Amino acid sequence: MSTEVVPGTACSQSDNAKTNADPTTMSGIPIKRLYTPDDVGGIDFLDDIGEPGKPPFTRGLHPDVYRGRVWTMRQFAGMGNAAQTNQRFKYLLEHGQTGLSTAFDLPTLMGRDSDDALALGEVGKCGVAIASLEDMKVLFGGINLGEVSTSMTINAPAAILLAFYICVAKEQGIPLDKLRGTLQNDILKEFHAQNEFVFPPAPSVKLVIDTIEYCTKHLPQWNTVSISGYHIREAGATAQQELAFTIVDGLCYVEQSLKRGLDVDAFAQRLSFFWDVHNEFFEEIAKLRAARRMWGRIMRDRFGAKNERSWWLRCHCQTAGVSLTEQQPMVNLIRVAYQAMAAVLGGTQSLHTNSMDETLALPTEHAVKLALRTQQTLADETGVTRTVDPLGGSYFIESLTSEIERQALDIIDHVYKNYGGVLPATEQGYFRRSIADSSHKYGQEFDAGERVVVGVNKYVDDDHPPLDTLVIDKEVERQQIARLKDLKARRDKERHAAALKKLREDAAADENVMPALIEAAEAHATVGEMMNTLKEVYGPYDGGPEM
Repeated sequence: MSTEVVPGTACSQSDNAKTNADPTTMSGIPIKRLYTPDDVGGIDFLDDIGEPGKPPFTRGLHPDVYRGRVWTMRQFAGMGNAAQTNQRFKYLLEHGQTGLSTAFDLPTLMGRDSDDALALGEVGKCGVAIASLEDMKVLFGGINLGEVSTSMTINAPAAILLAFYICVAKEQGIPLDKLRGTLQNDILKEFHAQNEFVFPPAPSVKLVIDTIEYCTKHLPQWNTVSISGYHIREAGATAQQELAFTIVDGLCYVEQSLKRGLDVDAFAQRLSFFWDVHNEFFEEIAKLRAARRMWGRIMRDRFGAKNERSWWLRCHCQTAGVSLTEQQPMVNLIRVAYQAMAAVLGGTQSLHTNSMDETLALPTEHAVKLALRTQQTLADETGVTRTVDPLGGSYFIESLTSEIERQALDIIDHVYKNYGGVLPATEQGYFRRSIADSSHKYGQEFDAGERVVVGVNKYVDDDHPPLDTLVIDKEVERQQIARLKDLKARRDKERHAAALKKLREDAAADENVMPALIEAAEAHATVGEMMNTLKEVYGPYDGGPEM
């Protein structure tokens, strides 16, 4: 394992500077006993904090934040087949959810059809199985896509699922410029952390830019990529690394979009971000505040964006799945509630609260309703929506916000100065090594009892009632494969073959493949078939250098 020393990571010099008297945040920032005006002496109110709705947006993107409209409550949902997930969508909407968020199963995430040999035993298990346009039609059956905002957590095959969604909207008669939602579509973090990649980094990023370009022209309300720190943090990164790696990935997408010839103010307003909100309450609030300030200044000063909306860092947050425990799972309700409050005090625009049983299985209806009720209680009973950025001006919060920002900027500088940018740093394994180092350090602290997890290494109690968990029947896989077999038997074979040929040609010619993907979707080509066609051009990827 590498021992590369970089600013702001678990192996940085700032760790060595800690005194025995000062505890640290989860991410290693020393915490003083008391904060005074001396700790914020270098902070200029107007330039660094300001007012909400005005640059640098530290205090929020809108003048009133939640006083006019609370955050979007968007619970992640997906299980079994399209019909079962459609029922869960409708259940959540009936109980007050204000936006849909789609979880796909592992075969779909990896660009494989449900009948692929490598999909055996995984169909519908960790999300919904979607292999074709017909599945997508069932998934959103009875849901007006012109009235609901939909998030899709999909990456390597993101362009294909977007093509399916566009086809469903067309069949419903919804104009594309009315579609609202978000495509996660952040392939870079897959190479850093989650490993759900298919093609090498360069063509993978090219597909992301294809979707940005297509949506900029045809889906102006669609968030083209949700630049995701969540999975980076879940893999073991510190708060500073999550912030820096996510921002630097965003820089790569902006740079590549500009190379495509797009105007920064045409596409930047539809980039969004996705953050993990972990247990270190004040650190998470400071991280979100620092993120807005960093991104706004970068878009203005580095890329010359003129429209203030291009400076906005709009974000969705999710409570930390990695913090949930199998032991005493009811305690997860408490963890999630505090994490959700940190997200709100940090100024998120959208929020998912994890269910208490997610370490055991996909959530039951009972568990997911409690997770939603957590957000509703927070919005309607606690008073956190009544004033904007209530912790703004706190000596501690402002000092912590500036320190996280400083360390994150040092990491970004390191990526460019030592690797020449995100793609070469990715190909040389820098991000993976850094996350592994931080994860290892946290593991050592946990083993030593320096980091407490209630019910696991402190207050251990094995006498707790088991939870009822959701079980996906094996019949789901059999029925899904039968549906897919029937589709392949009755589709127009000539149209199908011609559509895949066009896709292959466009990919080989370095054209934007979105029109060809839509055509292939309408010809009932499957996710796996389209991915395999692209793989003929782009090649597979084995993960790059060993750590």
